Amino acid sequence: MRTAAAYPLRSPARIAGRVLAHGILVLLGLVWLVPSLGLFVTSWRSPSDIAASGWWNALVEWRYTLANYGEVLSARGFANNFLNSLIITVPSTLFPIAVGALAGYALAWMRFRGRDFIYLGVMALLVVPLQLTWVPVLRLFNTFGLTGTFAGIWLVHTAFGLPFAVFLLRNFIAELPGAFIESARVDGASELMIFSRIVLPLSLPALASLAIFQFVWVWNDLMNALIFLQIRDKYPLTAAIQSLLGQFGSEWHLLAAGSFVAMSVPLLVFFALQRYFVRGITVGGVKG
Repeated sequence: MRTAAAYPLRSPARIAGRVLAHGILVLLGLVWLVPSLGLFVTSWRSPSDIAASGWWNALVEWRYTLANYGEVLSARGFANNFLNSLIITVPSTLFPIAVGALAGYALAWMRFRGRDFIYLGVMALLVVPLQLTWVPVLRLFNTFGLTGTFAGIWLVHTAFGLPFAVFLLRNFIAELPGAFIESARVDGASELMIFSRIVLPLSLPALASLAIFQFVWVWNDLMNALIFLQIRDKYPLTAAIQSLLGQFGSEWHLLAAGSFVAMSVPLLVFFALQRYFVRGITVGGVKG
């Protein structure tokens, strides 16, 4: 049985330091939260109230309306753009995760000629600006008839997201206990069985972290949609908000409602997967 000496009391200075550190973190979190709170409150206010006073007055006046969201989703066509964003983002998130996981396992645990050079090539692709690829890829898409199709935008986001996916997942998978994989090989398990039954379940934190990054990046993307879709009926939410800003720059109630609709889904994805986020990034992004 442990005595009281085994649990030393913390000094007042240490306790004060921890309280100060937590207080600073809470203060920074509130500062970061204020713009989102202002956007959320503004999206529920009428145009006259927005013109008359700041958003913080709504916390006292308590006058809110759903009309902004109704107009944005119906009259401005945001519902169709919202669906387009889901059609674009979900496959564009799943494809690089699937391919990146397979490539990460191969580069981490399979022996073949040129493995290190392939990994160095993947690392080199991380520093290539996307802007350099727009013109040649668009010409290639025009040749094969992929411009203006969802399949084309899926390929674009998959290709652009693969270098980071391979980098993150390869480093994470390389840190998995080798005894599990070697024991499975001794027992006669195939590489595909090892990957699906051992590697994938153990790599869930890295997969969730990658899903957050890829989903948020694709969901918030504007330029790739404008360049490779070029069809207004297939544009995502980001293009709709950009059009709304150009046509109705003074209608802040619509801009706030549309912006909050666009940011709500990434927030839900982040909060749903946040418990895996830190571990996946620290192991997959640092070690290797």
